[in-house]
Amino acid sequence: MAEENEFEPVIVGFFCNWCTATAADLAGTLRMQYPANIRPIRTMCSGSVDPVYILRALLGGADGVIVGGCPPGDCHYVSGNYKARRRMAILKTMLDTLGLENDRVWIRWISAAEGPKFARTMNEVTESIKKLGPNTLGKDWSI
Repeated sequence: MAEENEFEPVIVGFFCNWCTATAADLAGTLRMQYPANIRPIRTMCSGSVDPVYILRALLGGADGVIVGGCPPGDCHYVSGNYKARRRMAILKTMLDTLGLENDRVWIRWISAAEGPKFARTMNEVTESIKKLGPNTLGKDWSI
């Protein structure tokens, strides 16, 4: 029996319409099991995810954020995933510099045909965030 007060994280997922969101659909079609902790937001491209959106999610109380996009070289918009990768590297460096937990922010490349990889990744992200515990950033800062 699970403990009644067990921490269940809220994770915001920014998923590329062409790859990661389609992989999520495939995982569902294949009836693959993954946690319901993910709050998906479908974007046209991972390159359109501004780091401010990620910070806003964390300040708003999300315990973690994952950005999912097409594998490098396969972007529907040619180079959007390279842009996302650069932005995430800069964001993680900024979080480190400010002394904040950069482990709460993830980026993964999941193609449309990788439903099982999507499910495994969502399980991995959820378990990692559970180990970190609740995000206190939203309580420490008002937005």
